[in-house]
Amino acid sequence: MSLSTPFLAARNVSQIVANPQTTQANDLHILQDVNFTIEAGESVAIVGASGSGKTTLLGMMAGLDSPSHGEIFLAHKDLTQLDEEARADLRKHNVSFIFQSFQLLPSLTALENIMLPLEVKGTSGAKDLAKKYLSHVGLAERGHHYPNQLSGGEQQRVAIARAFAAQAPILFADEPTGNLDTQTGHHIIELLFELNQQHQTTLVLVTHDLQLAKRCQRRLSLTAGKLTELTHA
Repeated sequence: MSLSTPFLAARNVSQIVANPQTTQANDLHILQDVNFTIEAGESVAIVGASGSGKTTLLGMMAGLDSPSHGEIFLAHKDLTQLDEEARADLRKHNVSFIFQSFQLLPSLTALENIMLPLEVKGTSGAKDLAKKYLSHVGLAERGHHYPNQLSGGEQQRVAIARAFAAQAPILFADEPTGNLDTQTGHHIIELLFELNQQHQTTLVLVTHDLQLAKRCQRRLSLTAGKLTELTHA
């Protein structure tokens, strides 16, 4: 795939869940003909009501799911033309993800959860890097604790530290401050945009927080599966 292909994009993407009990007219259209292009280094927020398709779209952009129709481009590759192994390899080198559900491994400590993706990629100094970002999110003293010994907000901060430590070219974040108190949330927001600006990380956020969305260079709105671009006030 040549560099003339988009860095990150959706082309005529639809996601349809068939209802086996009824006709096609009653199928659930989660996404409908979604189109956008995101350039390397941009910060983009995807906003919309619950159930509008934001998380579904984010998962497709990261290659975690495939659309019913259309094309998704990630790091200049058409994900719809890759098998699962190739998509996983592309994610390993290009993507970090802050999941709304944390996705921490319960058998690993906070520090080990952050180290794991670094070790998978063969990053040198994984332990020191993990400690650095654990400190950045205010949990330097909690590295030896397991997820079930941490509050929901602390687990979210570990997930955020894991994403930061990966230093991937693209960071997808699903409600990154949703489980955090106001003060910690402000701190994490500053870290997100510091990463975006200093490392030219492409930042794509799903959020209900309109103030966070306004910090991004662009805002995309999903309503009933249809995407529009919002202009800054």
